[in-house]
Amino acid sequence: MSLEQMTKELADYLRGWKAYFGFCQTPSVLGTLDQWLWRRLRAVIWKPFKRGTMRYRKLWERGVKRDLAAHAAGNSRGPWRIANSPAMSIAFPAAYFDSIGLPRTLTVT
Repeated sequence: MSLEQMTKELADYLRGWKAYFGFCQTPSVLGTLDQWLWRRLRAVIWKPFKRGTMRYRKLWERGVKRDLAAHAAGNSRGPWRIANSPAMSIAFPAAYFDSIGLPRTLTVT
């Protein structure tokens, strides 16, 4: 499944959750859900890049500094662990997920 299709399907669920739970007494739970979703989507983005050279190139193209990109690309940890790295957070910030149409569950006012 492509990332675009995945975010399109997730968007419907997230809008529903936001409508139902949006006025809860514990907004930190919604913020944690946003963080978890971004990390999961970063892992999905990372997984198809099998070789370190491709990983390095994609990170460098997204604006990550060379040494940080090289460190992340050479890391042998799995996609879930790499998704929480500074390199992936720089390459795919929250604004990236906003731009592809993924709504936030927690709206900060």
